[in-house]
Amino acid sequence: MSSGSDLPPRIVRKIKKHGGAHGGAWKVAYADFVTAMMALFIVLWVMAQSKEIQKAVASYFNDPIGISTGKGIMSGGQIAIKSEGAFNAEQAHQKEMELLKKIGRDILNDLSQNPTFNNLLGQVKIEFVKEGLRIEIVDSAKDLFFEIGTAKLTREAYLLLQKIGNNLAKLNNKILVEGHTDSRPYNDGPNGYTNFELSADRANSARRALTSDKLPDDRIEQVRGYADRLLRNKEDPYSFVNRRISIIIKYTDSKE
Repeated sequence: MSSGSDLPPRIVRKIKKHGGAHGGAWKVAYADFVTAMMALFIVLWVMAQSKEIQKAVASYFNDPIGISTGKGIMSGGQIAIKSEGAFNAEQAHQKEMELLKKIGRDILNDLSQNPTFNNLLGQVKIEFVKEGLRIEIVDSAKDLFFEIGTAKLTREAYLLLQKIGNNLAKLNNKILVEGHTDSRPYNDGPNGYTNFELSADRANSARRALTSDKLPDDRIEQVRGYADRLLRNKEDPYSFVNRRISIIIKYTDSKE
């Protein structure tokens, strides 16, 4: 019998095992969880935004290449990189709005300081519209701007429009002049004269008054006669508030 020392050596290989807390699987699961939470927060953010932004986000995923257009953050329904030029244009537009607001205040202050316009001041309406700042001269039950059925301005209305024109001379913006009537049919007689002709003639009378002093005539871009097609009070087509002159100071970047 051989001794124990003659036996071949036994090699024991120990397999090292990490405990559950030291495995790598939990890291993958955690990364998936974080990704899912981020996606959830993005969805919640998009849902809280306006319809325009939601459409733009959807458009981006339909056409990711649109991000390279550089036309603006929400230009053309696509998410795009907002360039420095776009920021500058937006800032310029805001400054122009502030300037137009100031002109509106100056006009009202100027008119309020003249006793001639005491009775007419309440008939001057100033508001922003798509094209720019709109100044409307509206008839009242007592005070008319035109002699009935004609395009002849009253003396007070002529002076008021001239005063407005002098204030607008401070700007370089183009101006639109619009005439509006109520829905009472015009007694056209044999020559076929209608509310369209009357509203256009009144707009031209207003244009002449606006440019009678300081406002250059070439600042007027268009003169429009709408008859009763754009009523201010649609519930009462015959209301005096539908008889009015609209003066629109256009934004310099307006494409209308």
